[in-house]
Amino acid sequence: MAAGAITMAAMTHWSTWTRTVGHTSLAPARWALAWARIVFFGATMAVRALSPRSYGPHTRRNLARHVVLQTAPLLGWFTVLISLFTLIITRIVVVTAASYGLSQYALEMVVRVLVVELIPLTAALFVALRCTIPNGAILVEMRRSGHFSALRRQQLDPLEVEVLPRLVAGVFSCITLAALSFVVAGVLAYLAVYGFSGAGAQAYTRMAAHVFEPAFTFVFALKTLLFAGAVSVIPVASGMNNIDDDASRESAALLGLVRMFGVLLVLEALSLVGNYI
Repeated sequence: MAAGAITMAAMTHWSTWTRTVGHTSLAPARWALAWARIVFFGATMAVRALSPRSYGPHTRRNLARHVVLQTAPLLGWFTVLISLFTLIITRIVVVTAASYGLSQYALEMVVRVLVVELIPLTAALFVALRCTIPNGAILVEMRRSGHFSALRRQQLDPLEVEVLPRLVAGVFSCITLAALSFVVAGVLAYLAVYGFSGAGAQAYTRMAAHVFEPAFTFVFALKTLLFAGAVSVIPVASGMNNIDDDASRESAALLGLVRMFGVLLVLEALSLVGNYI
């Protein structure tokens, strides 16, 4: 009996260890497959977004609704947030630069660090947390509850009617917030340094022209567009590709957040390399 019990325990331990090793060894393959699905999904939706045939009556109606819902409520809060952030950062940089005798470089540093590097990332994260990640979880629930099947029975494509409007609205919201905060931060940075005076307008214009040279502006615009695409596509693709798992809405949203955050860090690092190296 004792020998049999020992043998049974050994077999159980071996079976558990085998499953663990197998599960671990397949992790890179599952990771690569998940990213391949995300890239394929993003490419497919990009083609649909650029095709006029995708925008039927139902899609146009949902697109207009989601553009308003994902942009208008964020404008006020995000403008206030960026305004406070700009005033604080500008004050810190100006005081620090003055203490080292580098006041002439303070405003350029604010524009390069705050306006160019931090604002697009902040806008992307703000839109992701408020709109696109919850949208991904909602689409997962729609597919699980049979809403997509009901649309197909009505001869409607769920990707065009429900998914595409949310993706396009997320991209629009991210770009809109980045453009708005770009203007607000630029104006407040000038006011924080020169006040309500036109004395520094010529120097500020010359500094802005020096910072936003063609190559720098191209990298800035491309980074903003890629940020908008990443925060719109990755949360939705992560949730839709894990529909067969037992994950809840919260776990699907968390998985999309982790993947999206990793892509944003990579894009930010690449933009720094392109601008300064």
